[in-house]
Amino acid sequence: MPITQTQRRHLRKLAHHLKPVVIVGGAGLTPAVLEEIDGRLAHHELIKVRVNAADREERQAMIERIAEATGADWVLSIGHVAAFYRPAEKPGIVLP
Repeated sequence: MPITQTQRRHLRKLAHHLKPVVIVGGAGLTPAVLEEIDGRLAHHELIKVRVNAADREERQAMIERIAEATGADWVLSIGHVAAFYRPAEKPGIVLP
C-alpha cells in the first residue's frame, strides 16, 4: 500500500538528520548494491542513499530502479541523496 502525503511529510522529517548508509558509485546499480540497500531497508526501515550519477535523468532513473527493485517508497531526494522507506515485519516507525 503506497504511503500518503501526510506519511511522506512525517518520513521526510525523520530522514532529515540521517546520513547516507549506501553510496552508489561509478559502477552504478549492481546486484550487490541493490542487495545492500535491501538489507539496510530491512534493518532500518528508513534510509538515505547517495546516488553519484553524471546527470539528473540518470540519477532519477537509478532512484526509480532502487524503489522498484526493493519494494520501497521513495520519500525524498535532494541533489545526489535520496531517502527510501519500507516497513519492517515489526515496524519501528509509527506512521500517522
